Amino acid sequence: MDSAQVDPQIFQLQHRALLIRQDIIKMLAHAHSGHTAGAMGMADIFAALYFSELNYRSHQPRWSDRDRLLLSAGHICPVLYAALAQAGFFPHEELQTLRQLGSRLQGHPSRTYLPGIENSSGPLGQGLSQAIGMALVAKLDQKNYRVFCVLSDGEHDEGQTWEAILYAGQKKLSNLIAIVDRNRIQIDGFTEDVLPLESLADKYQAFGWHVLEVDGHHFSEILTAFAAAKTIQDKPIVIIAHTIPGKGVSFMENKPEWHGKPPTAEEAKQALQELNKL
Repeated sequence: MDSAQVDPQIFQLQHRALLIRQDIIKMLAHAHSGHTAGAMGMADIFAALYFSELNYRSHQPRWSDRDRLLLSAGHICPVLYAALAQAGFFPHEELQTLRQLGSRLQGHPSRTYLPGIENSSGPLGQGLSQAIGMALVAKLDQKNYRVFCVLSDGEHDEGQTWEAILYAGQKKLSNLIAIVDRNRIQIDGFTEDVLPLESLADKYQAFGWHVLEVDGHHFSEILTAFAAAKTIQDKPIVIIAHTIPGKGVSFMENKPEWHGKPPTAEEAKQALQELNKL
């Protein structure tokens, strides 16, 4: 589509998402290690979060009134690192140290290492519980910041995730926004073959949440969902983002085998060529 026909804000977000995807490919190829599919699939969501929705100060990462973003699905951290670097939390060239000994960009994020990281995550299923704690603190302290938590669909296999969903609904944490990466793959294959999750929306609703569903690559839907979330006063909010794992690279899209492997140098070259045509 001609950029002149696109809303300027959306055009800028599309460009940010493209840069994020390019950074992900370069980081993972250089590291020879890491998770590709989920990170690529969530680039649009992270572009919208860091360049439209979140309230933060990159030069003051522990600003007390900032919105908190927790990454529960820590294995997709390349998308978070790329977004943080573009937002000015740390030098962009540091992305190329991903997974190297002594790097601040470890294979799963650590809040003690890198500015902008709100939670350490590795074992799946814990992030939403951590986010609930922060949302409760905001309520008790009468603060207006919001707490976002990005979860994978596969980590809904974890019992702790459902305990957290139940608890947040009971506490009516309207300052909590969960974003589920509904890409339908996990390390063992497709989610609906491993442990079916549908109807995921109905389950959240039954546990007392306000449910929104979006195409995770359609910026107008994403931004509309964020705006709608701000109007909810008596429930936690979940945005189920339907995404394509490996989005933007033809040989990666919807392929479970790309869940946990990086591109080779040749695959990275091909991927970047495809991305440059978008």
